[in-house]
Amino acid sequence: MSIDVPDDLGYMESHEWARDGGTVRVGITDFAQDELGDVVFVELPDVGDDVSKDGEFGVIESIKAVSDLYAPVTGEVTAVNERLFDAPELVNEDPFGEGWMLEVEANDPDELDDLMSADEYEKQVQ
Repeated sequence: MSIDVPDDLGYMESHEWARDGGTVRVGITDFAQDELGDVVFVELPDVGDDVSKDGEFGVIESIKAVSDLYAPVTGEVTAVNERLFDAPELVNEDPFGEGWMLEVEANDPDELDDLMSADEYEKQVQ
């Protein structure tokens, strides 16, 4: 199995990724989108909502399954990828780019230190 696992991201056991760039951008991994199959619906929080580390922030639905989405950090949602409402397949096509889900202003950026490295995540999914 060949999956993309970028080195510059942190990863959760539940297959979300986080990229720290002032705000924390969040999405699901290449492995997760591959396991789900064709994504048909994404439910995301509103800008201004609060999310909690390891707490549910939304739902992703594919032709095979419905899965909860979990936040890698605690904070306020500052952006939501509204393109996913009309084009949920972007999660399949570009999970680390156009398929991102939300951005969070982290209350404690040190929470990102709890995430797995690319190497650790790759070992988990092999």
